[in-house]
Amino acid sequence: MSFLLTRLFSTDIGIDLGTANCLVYVRDLDRLVLNEPSVVVRQVNTHEVRYVGARAKEMLGKTPVNLEAIRPMKDGVIANFEVTEAMLREFIQKALRQVPWYRRLLPPRVVIAVPSGITEVEIRAVKDSSKRAGAGMVKLIEEPMAAAIGVGLPVSDPCGSMIVDIGGGTTEVAVISLGGIVYSDSIRVGGDELDEAIMQYMRKNYNLMIGVLTAERIKIAIGSAYPVRDEMKMEVRGLDMNGHVPKTVTITGEEAREALQEQVRSIAEKVHAVFEHCKPDLAADLVEHGIMLAGGGAMLVGLDKLLTEETGLPVFVADEPLNAVAKGTGLMLTEEELWDHNEN
Repeated sequence: MSFLLTRLFSTDIGIDLGTANCLVYVRDLDRLVLNEPSVVVRQVNTHEVRYVGARAKEMLGKTPVNLEAIRPMKDGVIANFEVTEAMLREFIQKALRQVPWYRRLLPPRVVIAVPSGITEVEIRAVKDSSKRAGAGMVKLIEEPMAAAIGVGLPVSDPCGSMIVDIGGGTTEVAVISLGGIVYSDSIRVGGDELDEAIMQYMRKNYNLMIGVLTAERIKIAIGSAYPVRDEMKMEVRGLDMNGHVPKTVTITGEEAREALQEQVRSIAEKVHAVFEHCKPDLAADLVEHGIMLAGGGAMLVGLDKLLTEETGLPVFVADEPLNAVAKGTGLMLTEEELWDHNEN
């Protein structure tokens, strides 16, 4: 009876609680309902939350002295419990406002994707923060598995599939077969580190200080992992480190690629390292089926070509790489055995 009541008067929510973005999938609506930056702006003295998500991200590096902009997630796990709880509460409530009123009578059941290398302490932190934010039952799923499910890999089949999920804080590489992760590894290189690499390059080569939002725009507009036919240029505005005055410079796509070279190389090396742990039959499957890229970092131009050159295997980019993990959590919501025994 309690199970029927839960299904009638609550809803199921899947969350990709990412370092850069938080995506929310609602089972009853069968779609993603929210994709917001994982940023919170609050009062410095009272800690009252003022803005969450996109509006808060616009204020990064621009807040007055009475406000602070915080990114509560770091390397895929909670770095600030209080702020994460406030952010989750806002996002969960936004999602619930899109379902019928009777689906809001009981707390929602929530599936959250977490890094595969998360510790027991971090697991408890995620669950506790989610419950205090308004969730009922909470289940966790490893991000590589969620991403693989989200992009449609045959995870339950007796064949090997490789997923490379490049998020904001980490890159997760996993080989999956028969519904489980055979081997996985991660590296703390993701979108944030790519942005930081561009910021460092501008300081070193142009004596120009730029903010994280400008670095992100450079990465998206002209960044690449592999040479492209028509290299683009971009005007970049920042603060001159010598005269401490505003300054504008022009950089090329080739320079942006040079700035990202070390981080991209680290991702390629991690893929190689996971290969070394593959059994021969699984390796044979990967030769046939190739590697799937997911996560926001998968959209870096030419990354698939670079990895193909490095590994000799076909490399594919998911159709909607940024949504892969969240879609995977949404598909997992339909697996009722996930909720067996009412475990929390």
